[in-house]
Amino acid sequence: MASGFFALLDDIATLMDDVAMMSKVAGKKTAGILGDDLAVNAEKASGFVSDRELPVLWAITKGSFLNKLIILPLAFLLSAFLPAAVTVILVIGGLYLAYEGAEKIYEYFFPHAHPSEAPKLEKMTKEDILGLEKEKIKSAIVTDFILSVEIIIIALGSVVDETLVTKILVVTIIALVATVGVYGIVALIVRMDEYGTKLINYNDRENSFSDKIGHFLVAALPKIIKSLSVIGTLALLLVSGGIFVHNLHFVHELVEHLPIPGIIAEFIVGLIVGIIVLLCIMLFSRIWKAVKK
Repeated sequence: MASGFFALLDDIATLMDDVAMMSKVAGKKTAGILGDDLAVNAEKASGFVSDRELPVLWAITKGSFLNKLIILPLAFLLSAFLPAAVTVILVIGGLYLAYEGAEKIYEYFFPHAHPSEAPKLEKMTKEDILGLEKEKIKSAIVTDFILSVEIIIIALGSVVDETLVTKILVVTIIALVATVGVYGIVALIVRMDEYGTKLINYNDRENSFSDKIGHFLVAALPKIIKSLSVIGTLALLLVSGGIFVHNLHFVHELVEHLPIPGIIAEFIVGLIVGIIVLLCIMLFSRIWKAVKK
């Protein structure tokens, strides 16, 4: 009986070692898209009244947990009964990520035309403000759902040859880290200006150490959100390029012998595919508009 108990403990220890090792591998593969997730959600969670930032972020976080509860069982079922579908979904998601990255670059160089006339400001009631807040929360949760699908599928693709138990544990860990880690960092980012203001008002002395730190935090917030947007765009193209290189044999053969580092090759692949998808969508959009007229 004792020997059986210790054998069970040994099996559990071995399983945990495998899970820890595979979680590191999956974490590295999802790091890029986690960076984009962080950038997107930091942008969406900012811009609210100070005392509403954390409640809004908590509402988005709860939505993110619900997204994971929906996606995880479906992903495990596909992995168990239709594993080929994981690769197909991965590539489709890669096309979306490449398009999003290329579209952000296009928008930077060719920004959409905006009306020159300033919008008329109307006095908004409390119900109007809460309604607008709910719309932004809903938009953030939908975006989180799309990114969550990619994070989970990428993590699942990194443990596709492992046992079902290992798959479940590894992908669940990555999903939890994606939610708790990302939204925890977002909470710190969106409250930077609040912390900075408190430090500025900490004492009445001019140009004190707390004043300097406070002013730095207040000034740094918009720059951090902007830099996260740039990093997120690069991450989108890197992640999508990596998906194509590692899951499409002909793409892997094309870049295998290129005299450039693998990470640059993946970025170029993601950018090229993104431009192609963007052009196709723009062409389809123009044709659709012409047909509607």
